[in-house]
Amino acid sequence: MNRSLALLPALSLIGCVSTVTTVATAPFRVAGKAVDVATTSPAERDRNYAHKMRKEHEREERDRKALAKRCRQHPEETDCGAARGD
Repeated sequence: MNRSLALLPALSLIGCVSTVTTVATAPFRVAGKAVDVATTSPAERDRNYAHKMRKEHEREERDRKALAKRCRQHPEETDCGAARGD
């Protein structure tokens, strides 16, 4: 019985050590996460650039098609000469 009573305080300290470890390492985890968020890897940069270029190309294609459609419907418009290649 005395032995189990002697182990009781030691067992209760296990939780405290775990909490102290968590609290002590938390600032380093936060700092590491901040660095990850603030920096962009080359792979991310390449992926973002490709995404931007694809979106820009899609927008230009939509604009070109819209101009061609508008020129078919209203060929007298002034910007239709450029669309036809005049």
